[in-house]
Amino acid sequence: MSTPSETPLERFKRVLAQTTRALSAEQDVEVRYGGDSPSVEGTSARLPLPPRKLDRRKVAISRGHADAAALRLAHHDAGLHARLAPQNGEGRALFAALEEVRVEALGANALSGIGNNLDAALERELEEKGYRRMEDRQDVPLSDIVRLLAREKMTGRPVPKSAAKLVDLWRDEVEDKAKAALDALAERESHEDQDAFARLARRLIDDLDLGDEKGEDADEEDRSEDEGTQQNEEQEPQDQESDEQGPGEDEPEDQMPDTGDAPEGEADLSDQPQDAQESPDPAEGDETQAGVSRPDFSGDSGLRYGAYTTEFDQVANAADLCDPNELSRLRATLDGQLEQMQAVVSRLANRLHRRLLAQQNRAWQFDLDEGVLDAARLARVVADPMQPLSFKQEKEQEFKDTTVTLLLDNSGSMRGRPITVAAICADILARTLERCGVSVEILGFTTKAWKGGQSREKWVADGRPRNPGRLNDLRHIVYKPASVPWRRGRDNLGLMLKEGLLKENIDGEALLWAHDRLLARPEARRILMVISDGAPVDDATSSANGGAYLERHLREVIAFIETGSPVELLAIGIGHDVTRFYRRAVTIGDVEQLAGAMIEQLAALFEDEVSLPRRRA
Repeated sequence: MSTPSETPLERFKRVLAQTTRALSAEQDVEVRYGGDSPSVEGTSARLPLPPRKLDRRKVAISRGHADAAALRLAHHDAGLHARLAPQNGEGRALFAALEEVRVEALGANALSGIGNNLDAALERELEEKGYRRMEDRQDVPLSDIVRLLAREKMTGRPVPKSAAKLVDLWRDEVEDKAKAALDALAERESHEDQDAFARLARRLIDDLDLGDEKGEDADEEDRSEDEGTQQNEEQEPQDQESDEQGPGEDEPEDQMPDTGDAPEGEADLSDQPQDAQESPDPAEGDETQAGVSRPDFSGDSGLRYGAYTTEFDQVANAADLCDPNELSRLRATLDGQLEQMQAVVSRLANRLHRRLLAQQNRAWQFDLDEGVLDAARLARVVADPMQPLSFKQEKEQEFKDTTVTLLLDNSGSMRGRPITVAAICADILARTLERCGVSVEILGFTTKAWKGGQSREKWVADGRPRNPGRLNDLRHIVYKPASVPWRRGRDNLGLMLKEGLLKENIDGEALLWAHDRLLARPEARRILMVISDGAPVDDATSSANGGAYLERHLREVIAFIETGSPVELLAIGIGHDVTRFYRRAVTIGDVEQLAGAMIEQLAALFEDEVSLPRRRA
């Protein structure tokens, strides 16, 4: 029952929550509002906040979000999904997309109204991702295409107009490889049985060459045996080496351990060519090598981490990747989005500004023999004329010169609202810190292609040698160097909105690249902040080297920076728990919280720097 004081929006939210509980058949479901897409965790559902002004289309979109969450609560078993999911990145993404199609098909096939609502929500999602403007089929990951084709088969509903052109570019190739598997997914008998459907989905993934080598279930016993064997194999050489040579820390830094049968062409990161790491002059490279000794990063199966080849890697300025006119247009789009967040972000930026200025204010020394007469202490002279006059002097409070690097994940999963908010926050933060005398560098990292680029093609042409290392071409982007003022680099941030830029992410090498650039800076204090929404993903590399290859390298790089480098590292995860990687990290569930998290984390760092000497005094 509605109350007289209830607004139409509040009434709509209440009815939406009731409908979600009814459709999920779970009356104790907690429904919350926030974020850009519906999500489910346990018996809690989070729905995007409906707009204040509702029309027929916006109502259908909000209902579609609620129906998607309710169907997931009713028909999805998270434990079963995790057990049957592939281990490689792209296969896992497609597996999750097909499961989403399954639960939504159950509702769409049962009730046409639910199907219409889901259609409206999907159309909105594709429009926000920019599908209508994409023309090259490489601009969109294969998992999105297969998801739309499976939805078409399973529900009989056509592909949304905004994505129809891209789907048609892929349709023949996908159906040539996996038409039988797609037809099997369309059988409605399997929709109710998540286990049976998951096995059909794995068959489809294998037909598209995106599956694991182990096959269907990757039995837990096999996994534990493999892990135990691997640990024993790794432990034996370590024990022998410790008996003969003593602790590994006593080895000279210039001696690299023998890699055994490491593939030809594998390159250690410290041996990459100068243009791959963009060292502008020899002095910078010397300082990097002299300041911090880089360890030997070991990849999966005990092999050194490396790249099959670095000749196709790219470090580019943002202005070189986009036409100047288009870059100005993208910046204007970003400014338009900035207006919606201006009040919130500006308030947080002003708070950080005040904190930094407070730490840079002058301080007073009291009870001196000369200087300015301290009027506050005249009372004691009046009470006791034998007391000497007290003087004070003003002094500069120590504030270490600082540089901050913002390293932004430019992977495909950041498309839409996350990358827009990240660009806006980087823009605001750069302006705020620059006003306080803190230099800021803004960097991004992605790859040049999906599923491996020219590096993988070279590897295939060479006969696919075992354990090749990284097989995708890196693209590291400099949006704003630390030495360039914000007003000259502001347009470059618009590049993040360019269609087709965001692809896959190899975090470990990106961290090392940003870290080395920081070491070359003259400032006394160096801070590296990483903004990411997931673990490293590159399907070509993981398939050829093992699923943990990139993630293990990332962990080793983080441990190296946190324990052996003067660079202070912190991370913010968007919808992804980065605390399992980084020692100083925070995870946010909603991208709208990014501005506050970035500012609070930096403010805490600066406050720690100043408050510690005070406590000692």
